[in-house]
Amino acid sequence: MDAAAFFCANYCHGFPLRCDSMIRSALLMVALLTDAEAFRVIGGNVTVVQGGTAILPCYVIDTTDDLIEITWQRRTREKPRNDNFFTILPRDGAQFVNGGDDRFKYIGNFNDKNGTLQLSNVALKDEGSYTCIFTLFPSGNQKTEIPLKLFGIVNRMILFTDYLLIDLLIYFGAVTLLVPPFTSVKDNLPTLGTEEVLFATCTAAGSKPPAEVRWLTGALGDKVRSTTNSTHYDNDTTTTVSSLFGVPTREINGHQVQCVISSDSLSEEETLPFTIQVYFSPTEVNIRAKSEDSFECVTEANPSANFTWSRSGQSLLQSAVKVEGAKLQLLSLSSDLNGLYQCEASNTYGSKHGQLYVHVASGACSAAWALFGVLLFLNVVGAAAWYFYKHGCSQRRSLNQHGGKQHDTKLHRSVRNDDRGPEEEDLQRDQEESL
Repeated sequence: MDAAAFFCANYCHGFPLRCDSMIRSALLMVALLTDAEAFRVIGGNVTVVQGGTAILPCYVIDTTDDLIEITWQRRTREKPRNDNFFTILPRDGAQFVNGGDDRFKYIGNFNDKNGTLQLSNVALKDEGSYTCIFTLFPSGNQKTEIPLKLFGIVNRMILFTDYLLIDLLIYFGAVTLLVPPFTSVKDNLPTLGTEEVLFATCTAAGSKPPAEVRWLTGALGDKVRSTTNSTHYDNDTTTTVSSLFGVPTREINGHQVQCVISSDSLSEEETLPFTIQVYFSPTEVNIRAKSEDSFECVTEANPSANFTWSRSGQSLLQSAVKVEGAKLQLLSLSSDLNGLYQCEASNTYGSKHGQLYVHVASGACSAAWALFGVLLFLNVVGAAAWYFYKHGCSQRRSLNQHGGKQHDTKLHRSVRNDDRGPEEEDLQRDQEESL
């Protein structure tokens, strides 16, 4: 007994017409199976970034069957129940079923048996399974299923009825949704101290797949350390946080570091620069003279200090002084400016001040000092003149005394020579007269 007879004897007893119909359908199935294996429904793997555009490919090749209809189904996070949402007909064209979604656009060609859809502005709610179904005559329905995130294989199911063979070729493709992270660096505002504190946190939030976060600290070396932790959410995204620790000293203040974030959802690594800030109140306040009439208040603080100039016991003379931040300029030098000035440096963490005493001589005093200088000069000149005068007189007197002695000597000599004759006396007299 052959297989057909055995089948009829055991399963079709009493129903010869039905048995005959089933045998003919089976034979038709076998006949069409060869043709069915000659065509394929093509899908594809799709990778898309959140907010981007996904192409859902679906088309039939190597078949001469007539295309009756293309139907799309979906089962997503937003719509967990599988339902038809899009159809393409030869006459009516593309149209939505059960409500529209303008993000979907038919970019295929019905005559080419191409049912490809484009989905723009992809979001997490779109994750799920998308199924493309071709209704062909006489083969039946050809279907490709494109589930998000699932990588699979091609399976085949063959169903038949009394009059129509339905051949379902199911393609399990993959559409992976990539969600780039929201990145940020947050300053923890550490203040000056000797204990280890948190400097900053670097966050890659809502990433899919999870992002890697690390710190580049350069020359700081072991002066700082980092820790990393991740939190996974129900929507399959992950937030990764890396924290930077160290001792808040003035030496470490102002150092540059970098937070580097990498992920398959990013086209390239993202680098966020960060300057370590250690906050402290103003240190010692010094007042420096920039010129004869200009002074500057200097201190060290983080954040930078604000400066306030004041005058002890009195208000600043707006017409006589000019204040620009840390600088104080005396516009006119007068005794009205005399007094004690104070510069206060302050920020949100504290304040300190420095003092400056200003003394300017008045105009009357200046004139008196000028007159005193002139009189002093005249006195010096007079004293010098008197000195030279006296010194000259003394010299003349000395010379006269010296000449008298000579005369006396001569006279003495002349007296001593009285015993000379008259001619000698006349000669002596002539010499004395010539002197």
